[in-house]
Formats: sequence, structure tokens, C-alpha cells
Amino acid sequence: MNTKTRIAVIGVGHLGQHHARILAAMPEVDLVAVVDTKPGRAAEIAVKHGTAPLTDGSTLVGHIDAVTIATPTVSHVEIALPLVEAGIAVLVEKPLAASVAEADRLVEAAAARGTMLATGHTERFNPAVAAALPLVSSPRFIEIHRLGTFPERNLDIDVIFDLMIHDLDVLLAVVGPEVASVEAVGVNVLTPRVDIANARLRFASGCIANVTASRISRDRVRKARFFQHDSYVSIDYAAQEVEAYRLVAQDVGRPVIQGGRVAVAGDEPLRRELADFVEAVRMRRQPAVTGRDGRAALALATRVAELI
Repeated sequence: MNTKTRIAVIGVGHLGQHHARILAAMPEVDLVAVVDTKPGRAAEIAVKHGTAPLTDGSTLVGHIDAVTIATPTVSHVEIALPLVEAGIAVLVEKPLAASVAEADRLVEAAAARGTMLATGHTERFNPAVAAALPLVSSPRFIEIHRLGTFPERNLDIDVIFDLMIHDLDVLLAVVGPEVASVEAVGVNVLTPRVDIANARLRFASGCIANVTASRISRDRVRKARFFQHDSYVSIDYAAQEVEAYRLVAQDVGRPVIQGGRVAVAGDEPLRRELADFVEAVRMRRQPAVTGRDGRAALALATRVAELI
């Protein structure tokens, strides 16, 4: 395609403002508009990127090829569904919807219309994840900690859907979709919603994953460790670092441990996410994280939440 892809961003708050920043800098993109219902917010972001400010995204139909949605979760389906039905490619930030039933409506509408639907699970685009996953095969035990300090932004969802869902999505991509059993515990500490949660997942393969997510910790930690036969892989999401070790047999004597730091080409995960979406729109291919992937992660997160 020689022409630019016309894109709008709906919701330019905590995360959406970065959607606008990144998309505005892409030479193959025409950032047509930014949309926000908060008085003055769209104009504030629009002036930074030389685009149009809007308060109503429904007027975009007929003027754009694609849209990214970074509004509160409860509004995702209401905003995305008419755009999907109009044939506009849509990327919805995680979680895909407020419920599995709503996610099904979006996924089914996209399939019926033949519209591209992507989910913004940004951690899948973390360069450390990209470097580590080729080294992970048939893990037997996985331990993940995603701990954050109490955020200043509004919290309209439990920590399971706010933070843990990132790791549930990665687990489904690595281990597979068949989760045999789930145990979970969670506590609401500073808000009426669950602020810290732990889930123990047993997959049909026999792999067990222990996942902890917190938004009330003193320190920020985002790490995953994969244990498998004769090898170990560690990911530091925040530092974008990977370490891998394996047991290597010797012709004579005891086996030795080899490994260490794995090369990672640092980059902004959100930039990679949006670049994949734009390329998928332009090349008319599936995005790396589809609406169905988003639905699967949401269903597993819901399963964890219901146990709590």
C-alpha cells in the first residue's frame, strides 16, 4: 500500500495518549482524530500531534480504516461493536470486554463481518518475551510475579483483569488453552475490588503455573520463570532482560550448566503492538494477538475471579 492508513484513537487518557503519540510518529499512518469524552482532553492531545479532537467516535465511520480503543473496560463493546460492524479494523486494549458474553458479541460480529479485531495484550510484544519464548518448550512449572505500587489512575476493574490478565495471556500462548484446574485467592485491601491475587493453574499437559498479581506492593516487580527438563528460562519484563540455563552432558564426567544472559533488542512494547496492528491492517493479515486470544485470556481471568 502506498497510501497512508487512516487511524483514530478513542480514549486518550493514561494509556491512549501513548497510542496517539506512537501512531502520529508512524510515516505510514494518518492520525485522523483523537476522541475523548472528558472536556478539553481530546483538544489537549490533538494539538500535540496535529490532528482533530472529537468527543464522539460515531462520526468516524467513513473517514478511517482502523481505530484503537483505550477507554474504560465497561465501554469497550459499546464503542467497538458499531465500528466492527462498519468494517473498520479495531484494536481494543485489554481486557477485551467487561464480560465473556460481551467479548463473544465482539468476536462473533468481527467474524460475521470479516473485520479485523485485535486485543492489546502489550506484554506479548515485550522484546524480552520475544527473545525468551523460542527457548521455552514443554515447561513443567512456571512462576510469575507482577507486583506494582498503588496507581494514580482510576481503577474500574480487579487486579486480575488489570494486571494478572497479561500473564494469563502469555501462559495460554506458551502452554496452551487447556486449563484442567484453577485455585485462587484474592484480597481487597485499599479498594472495594481485589487488589492482590494469586492463582495456581494446572494445565492438561501437567504444567503448573503459580501467578501472583498485586497493585499494593512497595516495589515494582514483573518477572516470570520457566522450569523445564534440563533447562531454566527467566524473564524480567520491566528491565527487558532474559537469562537461560541448560544442563549439557559431557563425554566424560558430570554434566555442566551452560547459559547466561540472552541478547534482547530493547524496544517499547506498545510501539511494537501498534506497529503489528498497522501492518496487519495494511497487509490484510491477522494481528499477532487476535480478538479470540483476548476472549480466551478474559475467560481464564473470569474463571480466576469467580473462584475468589
